[in-house]
Amino acid sequence: MIGAILLALAPIALLIALGHAMRRLRFLPDAFWPQAERLSYYVLLPALFMHALAMADLRGLPVAELALTLIAAIVAVAAVLVLAKPWLGYSDAAFTSVFQGGIRFNNYVGLSAAGSMLGASALPLAAVANAAIVPTVNVLCVLVFARWGSAQPTLRGILRGLALNPLLMSCVLGIAIQLSGLGLPPGVEGCLKALGQASLPIGLLCVGAALDWGALGRGLKPALVASIAKFVLMPLATYAALKGFGLGGQAATLAILFQSLPTASSSYVMARQLGGDAPLMAGICALQTVVAAVAVPLALILLVPG
Repeated sequence: MIGAILLALAPIALLIALGHAMRRLRFLPDAFWPQAERLSYYVLLPALFMHALAMADLRGLPVAELALTLIAAIVAVAAVLVLAKPWLGYSDAAFTSVFQGGIRFNNYVGLSAAGSMLGASALPLAAVANAAIVPTVNVLCVLVFARWGSAQPTLRGILRGLALNPLLMSCVLGIAIQLSGLGLPPGVEGCLKALGQASLPIGLLCVGAALDWGALGRGLKPALVASIAKFVLMPLATYAALKGFGLGGQAATLAILFQSLPTASSSYVMARQLGGDAPLMAGICALQTVVAAVAVPLALILLVPG
């Protein structure tokens, strides 16, 4: 099992390493990478989600159990972090970065790993997982920033941000098309499928390009706290939740996988925009991307039901 997991994750690690090498060697101008991230976030990844949710055959899949498992685990870890804030002793801005590092996840790594480990049949479940995680995480993070971030977003701003989130919008549209039973027109379906297929390799290259080794040394203690929440508390909470909701098989494996992923580089953007500790967030992203190479296989080996 260990060999199979490592073999499935190897292409992901290689693509991340390639992206990092391309950035370090200036193979492409530095201005390329922010635009590539923007393309992935606003076009390619939403296309993947919409296509997967709209066209998937969800009959017989444990959609409700998977969604409830993921949401329950995220809310539980978020509550632990908020309750622990007085004892952590970090500034409000630093706490927002620890919080994001504890509950956010990297879509590109998750979707690529799900496809590598479980095959194309896992894509509908992976889309369901994203439809459950994305709004939950974004709502919780924005609420934390509203309480402890220096930008203090208004309720109107919070609602507007959620309504305009491209990942959330694509999930809602995909689910609406799925429920309507109409499906996607052939030309549109092929276009979304092609865009979605491009999202994962480009996204993983961007993950590697965003790695900042210099950020690893800044704020190491809070970065370790965030990583413990992400790689220990979150997988354990997910394991407890899947047992409680009776989730098993491929869906249980996917739940543990997604909840063991490192935080996303988009956390840094949110920290800058909403008054968090952006340098600390960069350090957390870099540390977790490296630690995930060990933490993700370990969580799968120890917690995936046999």
